Amino acid sequence: MSSKYKYDLRGVSATKDEVHKAIKNLDKGEYPLAFCKILPDVAGGKENWVNLMHADTAGTKTSLAYMYWKETGDLSVWEGIAQDAIVMNLDDMACVGCTNGILLSSTIGRNKNLINGDVISKIINSTVDFINKMKEYDVDIHSAGGETADVGDIVRTIDVGYTAFARMKRKDLIINDIKAGDVIVGLASYGQSTYETEYNGGMGSNGLTSARHDIFHKSYAKKYPDTFDSNTPNEVVYIGSKKLTDTIEVEGQKIPIGKLVLSPTRTFLPVLKKVLDKYRKHINGIIHNTGGGQAKVSKFIENKRIIKDNLLPIPPLFQMIQKESGTSWEEMYRVFNIGTRLDIYLPEKYAQKVIDISNSFNIDAQIVGRVEEAKGQEVIVKGPHGTFSYK
Repeated sequence: MSSKYKYDLRGVSATKDEVHKAIKNLDKGEYPLAFCKILPDVAGGKENWVNLMHADTAGTKTSLAYMYWKETGDLSVWEGIAQDAIVMNLDDMACVGCTNGILLSSTIGRNKNLINGDVISKIINSTVDFINKMKEYDVDIHSAGGETADVGDIVRTIDVGYTAFARMKRKDLIINDIKAGDVIVGLASYGQSTYETEYNGGMGSNGLTSARHDIFHKSYAKKYPDTFDSNTPNEVVYIGSKKLTDTIEVEGQKIPIGKLVLSPTRTFLPVLKKVLDKYRKHINGIIHNTGGGQAKVSKFIENKRIIKDNLLPIPPLFQMIQKESGTSWEEMYRVFNIGTRLDIYLPEKYAQKVIDISNSFNIDAQIVGRVEEAKGQEVIVKGPHGTFSYK
């Protein structure tokens, strides 16, 4: 069965073609190639200031967190879910240069029969912990509270989302103007940074529907029917060989596979705060490789060819996903970050300076590719498993 067919049967899409078609006529904001929408300033000072607003959720990762929590009693996985939803907002905003003055509000919908108050407390308290941790790195975030609703009629387990708002000076914006001759500095999604407490598998918050069904054992379908859509055909529901508590050895540690897949989406805010403070005017683009994986940048270029021929090593998590699922590597690079989750586009003479900053946080980074002139848009990924073109 092809991976694309499995995705369709599971009701998911790596490229969100239908969504992009639905919104194609909406206003793209003041800068169409910016990584997130930039709006006119509504508080005055329109010439010099802009507004940013971004909303996102942890997606179906919450279903896996629910299973792991029920299997093990480990509440800590919900800390990661809070971070997943926060980072999917804030790191997108950081791609346009925003690392300060951020207001954050949560929207949580739960099935009260399955998700108790301890889970809600863990998520809310983890939001506060994340904000405090970022303050240690001069990243200024403020909680605006939020809404928690009991909506068991429409939510199977829990949905965790955040909305972020910021006002920033127009002159400080990073608007994608990726140029031929730029190099790409790629930052790793895996490992353990100085501001993380344990090894991060690098999963992020994209591709979870496919990953959990392809990795984990059919027995979970019967045990946890609330973790998937009952309309999903049985042949694509939990078809892997692994149990949540099976372990895999990574960098000398034995890590439960459930926890590895649930690794919180790494934030690059501390790194980007330092990079932007020193080299903002030299950066031509920042891309957060989320939905669309290594081909994400294709939405933010015109008449350019992006060649990624030196990506960071593929970490164990993504090797396991590919082995369990049988998904082609061409599709893997479109769905997942494959270990390289943030790309910074800039002249080569500044690349090592950015790499050094990343390394100072114990995050691997290197020049992963380059930019050429072209007719139209193309992303070429060259790796140990072949060469793939995305247009």
